[in-house]
Amino acid sequence: MTKIARQAKAALELFHSMIYFAPEAEDRFTSLGLKPGRMSYYAGRSAAMGPVGPGVVAATFYNFNPVSVAKSIPAAWDIASPTQVLEARLDAVDAALHRLLGDEVLASDDVAEAAELARVATDGCLPEGKPLYAGHADLDWPEMPHLKLWHALTLLREFRGDGHIAALQDAGISGIQSLVLHSTMRGGFTPEAARTLREWSEQEWAEATEQLAARSLVTADGELTDAGKDFREAIEVRTDEIAMPPWQHLGEERTASLIGKGGKLSKALVEAGALPMNLFS
Repeated sequence: MTKIARQAKAALELFHSMIYFAPEAEDRFTSLGLKPGRMSYYAGRSAAMGPVGPGVVAATFYNFNPVSVAKSIPAAWDIASPTQVLEARLDAVDAALHRLLGDEVLASDDVAEAAELARVATDGCLPEGKPLYAGHADLDWPEMPHLKLWHALTLLREFRGDGHIAALQDAGISGIQSLVLHSTMRGGFTPEAARTLREWSEQEWAEATEQLAARSLVTADGELTDAGKDFREAIEVRTDEIAMPPWQHLGEERTASLIGKGGKLSKALVEAGALPMNLFS
Protein backbone atom coordinates (compact mmCIF):
# COMPACT_ATOMS: atom_id res chain seq x y z
CA MET A 1 0.00 0.00 0.00
CA THR A 2 2.77 2.43 0.86
CA LYS A 3 4.11 2.16 -2.70
CA ILE A 4 1.42 4.68 -3.61
CA ALA A 5 3.30 7.36 -1.67
CA ARG A 6 6.43 6.79 -3.71
CA GLN A 7 4.51 6.68 -6.97
CA ALA A 8 2.91 9.99 -6.07
CA LYS A 9 6.29 11.54 -5.33
CA ALA A 10 7.70 10.39 -8.66
CA ALA A 11 4.70 11.65 -10.63
CA LEU A 12 3.98 14.93 -8.88
CA GLU A 13 7.08 16.48 -7.32
CA LEU A 14 8.50 18.10 -10.45
CA PHE A 15 5.46 20.37 -10.76
CA HIS A 16 6.62 21.89 -7.47
CA SER A 17 10.39 21.61 -7.75
CA MET A 18 10.70 23.14 -11.22
CA ILE A 19 10.73 26.54 -9.50
CA TYR A 20 14.20 25.87 -8.05
CA PHE A 21 15.66 25.79 -11.55
CA ALA A 22 13.44 28.40 -13.24
CA PRO A 23 15.15 31.67 -14.21
CA GLU A 24 11.92 33.50 -13.37
CA ALA A 25 12.51 32.80 -9.67
CA GLU A 26 15.94 34.38 -9.54
CA ASP A 27 14.70 37.29 -11.65
CA ARG A 28 11.88 38.03 -9.17
CA PHE A 29 14.07 37.56 -6.11
CA THR A 30 16.94 39.70 -7.35
CA SER A 31 14.45 42.42 -8.27
CA LEU A 32 13.73 42.61 -4.53
CA GLY A 33 17.44 43.04 -3.88
CA LEU A 34 18.24 39.48 -2.83
CA LYS A 35 21.51 38.05 -4.05
CA PRO A 36 21.23 35.48 -6.84
CA GLY A 37 21.87 31.83 -6.06
CA ARG A 38 21.77 30.57 -2.50
CA MET A 39 20.29 33.65 -0.80
CA SER A 40 17.37 33.61 -3.21
CA TYR A 41 16.89 29.86 -2.70
CA TYR A 42 17.12 29.94 1.09
CA ALA A 43 14.78 32.92 1.40
CA GLY A 44 12.34 31.63 -1.22
CA ARG A 45 11.85 28.23 0.36
CA SER A 46 11.93 29.29 4.03
CA ALA A 47 9.83 32.48 3.80
CA ALA A 48 6.66 30.58 4.64
CA MET A 49 8.03 30.11 8.18
CA GLY A 50 8.48 33.86 8.66
CA PRO A 51 11.76 35.75 9.33
CA VAL A 52 13.44 32.74 10.96
CA GLY A 53 17.14 32.53 11.73
CA PRO A 54 19.83 30.39 10.09
CA GLY A 55 19.48 27.58 12.62
CA VAL A 56 15.84 26.97 11.75
CA VAL A 57 16.52 27.06 8.01
CA ALA A 58 19.49 24.68 8.26
CA ALA A 59 17.50 22.33 10.49
CA THR A 60 14.49 22.15 8.17
CA PHE A 61 16.53 21.98 4.94
CA TYR A 62 18.74 19.35 6.64
CA ASN A 63 21.40 18.53 4.04
CA PHE A 64 22.62 22.10 3.41
CA ASN A 65 25.78 23.28 5.12
CA PRO A 66 24.70 25.49 8.08
CA VAL A 67 27.68 27.76 7.38
CA SER A 68 26.28 28.38 3.90
CA VAL A 69 22.83 29.16 5.27
CA ALA A 70 24.25 31.66 7.77
CA LYS A 71 25.81 33.66 4.92
CA SER A 72 22.31 34.49 3.64
CA ILE A 73 19.92 34.17 6.58
CA PRO A 74 18.86 36.37 8.36
CA ALA A 75 20.50 38.97 6.08
CA ALA A 76 17.83 38.27 3.45
CA TRP A 77 15.09 39.55 5.79
CA ASP A 78 16.82 42.93 6.02
CA ILE A 79 16.46 43.19 2.25
CA ALA A 80 12.95 41.83 1.70
CA SER A 81 10.22 40.67 4.06
CA PRO A 82 8.98 37.07 3.92
CA THR A 83 5.67 38.37 2.56
CA GLN A 84 7.44 40.11 -0.34
CA VAL A 85 9.48 36.99 -1.01
CA LEU A 86 6.39 34.76 -1.06
CA GLU A 87 4.61 37.11 -3.46
CA ALA A 88 7.63 37.15 -5.75
CA ARG A 89 7.89 33.37 -5.61
CA LEU A 90 4.27 32.81 -6.60
CA ASP A 91 4.62 35.32 -9.44
CA ALA A 92 7.69 33.40 -10.62
CA VAL A 93 5.76 30.10 -10.47
CA ASP A 94 3.02 31.60 -12.62
CA ALA A 95 5.47 32.90 -15.20
CA ALA A 96 7.54 29.71 -15.29
CA LEU A 97 4.54 27.41 -15.71
CA HIS A 98 3.15 29.57 -18.51
CA ARG A 99 6.53 29.43 -20.27
CA LEU A 100 7.03 25.70 -19.79
CA LEU A 101 3.49 24.38 -20.33
CA GLY A 102 1.63 27.14 -22.14
CA ASP A 103 -1.72 28.84 -21.59
CA GLU A 104 -3.81 26.05 -23.11
CA VAL A 105 -2.48 23.34 -20.81
CA LEU A 106 -2.76 25.49 -17.70
CA ALA A 107 -6.38 26.36 -18.54
CA SER A 108 -7.28 22.70 -19.16
CA ASP A 109 -9.76 20.60 -17.21
CA ASP A 110 -6.95 18.21 -16.27
CA VAL A 111 -5.09 20.93 -14.38
CA ALA A 112 -8.25 22.13 -12.64
CA GLU A 113 -9.21 18.58 -11.67
CA ALA A 114 -5.67 17.78 -10.50
CA ALA A 115 -5.64 20.95 -8.41
CA GLU A 116 -8.81 19.99 -6.59
CA LEU A 117 -7.65 16.40 -6.03
CA ALA A 118 -4.32 17.62 -4.64
CA ARG A 119 -6.09 20.13 -2.41
CA VAL A 120 -8.28 17.39 -0.97
CA ALA A 121 -5.22 15.21 -0.39
CA THR A 122 -3.65 17.94 1.75
CA ASP A 123 -6.63 17.75 4.09
CA GLY A 124 -5.12 14.47 5.26
CA CYS A 125 -1.85 16.09 6.36
CA LEU A 126 -1.31 16.99 10.00
CA PRO A 127 1.28 19.64 10.93
CA GLU A 128 2.65 18.04 14.11
CA GLY A 129 6.41 17.58 13.76
CA LYS A 130 6.32 18.97 10.21
CA PRO A 131 7.69 22.55 10.48
CA LEU A 132 8.33 23.30 6.81
CA TYR A 133 4.99 21.81 5.82
CA ALA A 134 3.23 23.71 8.60
CA GLY A 135 4.66 27.04 7.48
CA HIS A 136 3.36 26.54 3.94
CA ALA A 137 0.03 25.19 5.19
CA ASP A 138 -0.61 28.51 6.95
CA LEU A 139 -0.47 30.40 3.64
CA ASP A 140 -3.59 31.43 1.73
CA TRP A 141 -4.62 29.25 -1.19
CA PRO A 142 -4.11 30.78 -4.67
CA GLU A 143 -7.23 31.11 -6.80
CA MET A 144 -5.92 30.12 -10.23
CA PRO A 145 -6.05 26.32 -10.75
CA HIS A 146 -2.41 25.94 -11.83
CA LEU A 147 -1.22 27.96 -8.84
CA LYS A 148 -3.56 26.05 -6.53
CA LEU A 149 -2.05 22.83 -7.89
CA TRP A 150 1.48 24.12 -7.35
CA HIS A 151 0.67 25.15 -3.77
CA ALA A 152 -0.99 21.80 -2.99
CA LEU A 153 1.96 19.86 -4.37
CA THR A 154 4.30 22.12 -2.40
CA LEU A 155 2.45 21.12 0.77
CA LEU A 156 2.63 17.44 -0.14
CA ARG A 157 6.31 17.70 -1.01
CA GLU A 158 7.24 19.44 2.24
CA PHE A 159 5.06 17.05 4.25
CA ARG A 160 6.99 14.11 2.83
CA GLY A 161 10.29 15.96 3.22
CA ASP A 162 9.72 16.65 6.91
CA GLY A 163 8.89 12.97 7.38
CA HIS A 164 12.01 11.94 5.48
CA ILE A 165 14.15 13.96 7.91
CA ALA A 166 12.50 12.09 10.79
CA ALA A 167 13.32 8.76 9.10
CA LEU A 168 16.93 9.83 8.52
CA GLN A 169 17.38 10.89 12.11
CA ASP A 170 15.87 7.66 13.37
CA ALA A 171 18.43 5.82 11.23
CA GLY A 172 21.30 7.93 12.60
CA ILE A 173 22.05 9.72 9.32
CA SER A 174 23.21 13.34 9.39
CA GLY A 175 22.40 15.94 6.78
CA ILE A 176 25.64 15.60 4.83
CA GLN A 177 25.57 11.81 5.15
CA SER A 178 22.08 11.79 3.65
CA LEU A 179 23.42 13.82 0.74
CA VAL A 180 26.28 11.39 0.16
CA LEU A 181 23.77 8.52 0.12
CA HIS A 182 21.47 10.46 -2.21
CA SER A 183 24.28 11.00 -4.69
CA THR A 184 24.72 7.22 -5.01
CA MET A 185 21.17 6.91 -6.31
CA ARG A 186 20.47 6.76 -10.02
CA GLY A 187 18.54 9.88 -10.95
CA GLY A 188 19.83 11.86 -7.98
CA PHE A 189 22.39 14.67 -7.97
CA THR A 190 25.89 13.68 -9.01
CA PRO A 191 28.31 13.76 -6.05
CA GLU A 192 30.04 16.88 -7.35
CA ALA A 193 26.76 18.69 -7.97
CA ALA A 194 25.41 17.67 -4.55
CA ARG A 195 28.53 18.83 -2.71
CA THR A 196 28.76 22.09 -4.62
CA LEU A 197 25.07 23.01 -4.48
CA ARG A 198 24.91 22.38 -0.72
CA GLU A 199 28.30 24.07 -0.15
CA TRP A 200 30.15 21.28 1.64
CA SER A 201 33.93 21.19 1.39
CA GLU A 202 35.80 18.27 -0.13
CA GLN A 203 37.15 17.44 3.34
CA GLU A 204 33.67 17.44 4.89
CA TRP A 205 32.40 15.24 2.06
CA ALA A 206 35.30 12.83 2.51
CA GLU A 207 34.69 12.63 6.27
CA ALA A 208 31.00 11.87 5.76
CA THR A 209 31.91 9.17 3.24
CA GLU A 210 34.34 7.65 5.73
CA GLN A 211 31.67 7.62 8.42
CA LEU A 212 29.27 5.78 6.12
CA ALA A 213 32.03 3.40 5.06
CA ALA A 214 32.66 2.59 8.74
CA ARG A 215 29.04 1.40 8.86
CA SER A 216 29.60 -0.64 5.67
CA LEU A 217 27.00 1.44 3.82
CA VAL A 218 29.38 2.69 1.13
CA THR A 219 32.84 1.75 -0.09
CA ALA A 220 35.88 3.95 0.47
CA ASP A 221 35.19 5.39 -3.00
CA GLY A 222 31.62 6.28 -2.06
CA GLU A 223 29.91 3.47 -3.96
CA LEU A 224 26.80 2.04 -2.32
CA THR A 225 27.29 -1.45 -0.86
CA ASP A 226 24.62 -4.16 -0.82
CA ALA A 227 24.07 -3.37 2.85
CA GLY A 228 23.82 0.30 1.91
CA LYS A 229 21.16 -0.45 -0.70
CA ASP A 230 19.06 -2.28 1.88
CA PHE A 231 19.63 0.53 4.38
CA ARG A 232 18.59 3.24 1.90
CA GLU A 233 15.51 1.28 0.90
CA ALA A 234 14.50 0.86 4.55
CA ILE A 235 14.68 4.64 5.00
CA GLU A 236 12.58 5.20 1.88
CA VAL A 237 10.01 2.65 3.04
CA ARG A 238 9.75 4.41 6.39
CA THR A 239 9.42 7.74 4.58
CA ASP A 240 6.63 6.25 2.46
CA GLU A 241 4.83 5.13 5.62
CA ILE A 242 5.05 8.60 7.17
CA ALA A 243 3.89 10.17 3.88
CA MET A 244 0.76 8.02 3.52
CA PRO A 245 -1.91 10.11 5.36
CA PRO A 246 -2.83 12.37 2.40
CA TRP A 247 -3.14 9.41 0.06
CA GLN A 248 -5.21 7.42 2.53
CA HIS A 249 -7.45 10.47 2.88
CA LEU A 250 -7.78 10.91 -0.89
CA GLY A 251 -8.43 7.23 -1.51
CA GLU A 252 -7.03 4.80 -4.05
CA GLU A 253 -9.18 5.79 -7.03
CA ARG A 254 -8.71 9.54 -6.72
CA THR A 255 -5.00 9.12 -5.93
CA ALA A 256 -4.57 7.10 -9.12
CA SER A 257 -6.33 9.86 -11.06
CA LEU A 258 -4.06 12.54 -9.59
CA ILE A 259 -0.95 10.47 -10.27
CA GLY A 260 -2.04 9.99 -13.87
CA LYS A 261 -2.75 13.66 -14.50
CA GLY A 262 0.34 14.80 -12.62
CA GLY A 263 2.56 12.32 -14.43
CA LYS A 264 1.53 13.78 -17.79
CA LEU A 265 2.32 17.29 -16.57
CA SER A 266 5.71 16.18 -15.24
CA LYS A 267 6.55 14.53 -18.55
CA ALA A 268 5.67 17.75 -20.35
CA LEU A 269 7.86 19.73 -17.95
CA VAL A 270 10.82 17.45 -18.60
CA GLU A 271 10.31 17.76 -22.34
CA ALA A 272 10.16 21.55 -21.95
CA GLY A 273 13.56 21.57 -20.24
CA ALA A 274 12.43 22.28 -16.67
CA LEU A 275 15.38 20.33 -15.23
CA PRO A 276 19.10 21.00 -15.81
CA MET A 277 19.96 17.39 -16.61
CA ASN A 278 23.73 17.93 -16.25
CA LEU A 279 23.28 17.99 -12.47
CA PHE A 280 21.75 14.52 -12.29
CA SER A 281 23.20 11.04 -12.66
